[in-house]
Amino acid sequence: MGYLNHANRFRMFPFAAAAIRRLNEAGLAVVVVTNQSGVARGYFPESLVHEVHEAMKRKLAHGDARVDGIYYCPHSSVDGCDCRKPKTGMLERAGRELGLDVKQSFVVGDRYGDVQLAFNTGARGILVRSGYGEGEWNWHRESWPKAPDYVAMDLQQAADWILRQVR
Repeated sequence: MGYLNHANRFRMFPFAAAAIRRLNEAGLAVVVVTNQSGVARGYFPESLVHEVHEAMKRKLAHGDARVDGIYYCPHSSVDGCDCRKPKTGMLERAGRELGLDVKQSFVVGDRYGDVQLAFNTGARGILVRSGYGEGEWNWHRESWPKAPDYVAMDLQQAADWILRQVR
């Protein structure tokens, strides 16, 4: 959707809560890490990021799902921070704060930068073809230095794969 510059533009795939609930039920931590450079660019205030995260948590709760943590980077790519994906700052922070072994984690995303984040932390990277993922897969995969550990059609298929790996 591009920059989400108003809370009413937030949309969640209908299968997302069920997929996350299955991960919750398996005892896996679910953490959101997201770049939000629209804050640094002045496209929207940082308060909007919090508003959207609250809307996401409410929608997940309606599906009996939850996230254990939300981490975001409000910087632009020129700011030189250590938190902007694919740099590892957000995952390292989540690991410290939530007591997670990041190397035993899975990073699921619809951009190759998410897969790079996984590789940069020693985790496994999953590209979902929903969202931006279909374009990433179709138009850019030939230039990727390393393929994702798994390519899923959507979060539901990614959750299936994750659950098979941890059994």
